[in-house]
Amino acid sequence: MARGWTMHQVDAFTDRIFAGNPAAVLVLPDWPQAWPEDGLLCCIAEENNLAETAFVRRRGEVWDLRWFTPVAEAAFCGHATLATAHTLAEEFKLAGDFSFETQVGPIHVSRNGGSYRLDIPCFPPEALGAVPAPFEEIFPTGYIAAFRNFENLFVALPDEAAVRSFLPNLTLIAELHPLGLVITAPADATVRTDPARPYDFVSRYFAPGAGIPEDPVTGSTHATLVPYWSAKLGKNELKAFQASSRGGYLGCELSGARVLLTGQAVTYMKAELLL
Repeated sequence: MARGWTMHQVDAFTDRIFAGNPAAVLVLPDWPQAWPEDGLLCCIAEENNLAETAFVRRRGEVWDLRWFTPVAEAAFCGHATLATAHTLAEEFKLAGDFSFETQVGPIHVSRNGGSYRLDIPCFPPEALGAVPAPFEEIFPTGYIAAFRNFENLFVALPDEAAVRSFLPNLTLIAELHPLGLVITAPADATVRTDPARPYDFVSRYFAPGAGIPEDPVTGSTHATLVPYWSAKLGKNELKAFQASSRGGYLGCELSGARVLLTGQAVTYMKAELLL
């Protein structure tokens, strides 16, 4: 059924290969062609073994977009949305902006010079309630604050150094599944004033229960990080750095009930599926 499908692998939230967050993108036949069986989509994502594989198909003026981790379908993914827009623009030579229909509602992607701007839902921080039992062992030296959204837990640490040096206990973090874990902190003051590469806050993201030990750069978590740090830092326009080993930069803006993320992307690979 999938013989002849073309797949692109794109590094998102970066301007060079081997950085940012890789995602696979498959453009499927237009509606009213039925979606392939979920089992096949899951198998392709598992075989790719990337944080996300995106499947997209055109339906009139919009595109239906779904994301799969190596384990299951994902409700929300930012970097694979950026990778999809880049694939449609650069590899399929489609002009204009893109409107995607997803599980979390519409996501609009526009071109911004050599970058892309994602217009995604804003999910403000929610009270955590009871502290999950593994937290005491995951954070033996404590933390500053904890909150959540519909799919992740968020923990603010004292400073950027604590985020960068954090050693995740992936076995314990997997016990939090189906929730993932985000750690975050304000950027060091010297970084915030560095004109070469300034950013306002840092984060890292772990979701071992979803087959993602550490995600390199995560767009969806910034739907909550941006309103959190906007309130803490007193401004609506921010820059973010995800401090994984690959690393990635995101331009961020809080715009009412939406969050705007800006980033670049580069294509790493093109392949044909032989199923």
